[in-house]
Amino acid sequence: MSDGIWFQEQNTSTTVDKLKIEEQELDTLRKAYYLLDEIKVMLREKNTAYGDSALNPIRLFSRSDAIDAICIRIDDKLSRISTMGIDDKAEDTIKDLIGYLILLQIAKERKGGQ
Repeated sequence: MSDGIWFQEQNTSTTVDKLKIEEQELDTLRKAYYLLDEIKVMLREKNTAYGDSALNPIRLFSRSDAIDAICIRIDDKLSRISTMGIDDKAEDTIKDLIGYLILLQIAKERKGGQ
């Protein structure tokens, strides 16, 4: 300290730990964005293939509104996961479930709810 410059000694292990945590959080966010992009593509493909049937059903056999119909589909997906368990085979079911939850949110917002 003879040159008059003051400095604060940093605890390098704490800094390294913080960097590791930040890197893990960034990896988590990158993976989340990747998965959300996959869900977005899936929703687009299904909307193209089936039309907007989840939110605007043709009501040929069922008179349920979109929210009730989506909730039934969510129940079916949860039942499948409950029966099959969560393994590699359940990946598509989990993605379908995420997609239906997004559609449920959209349907509720359109109806004026949250």
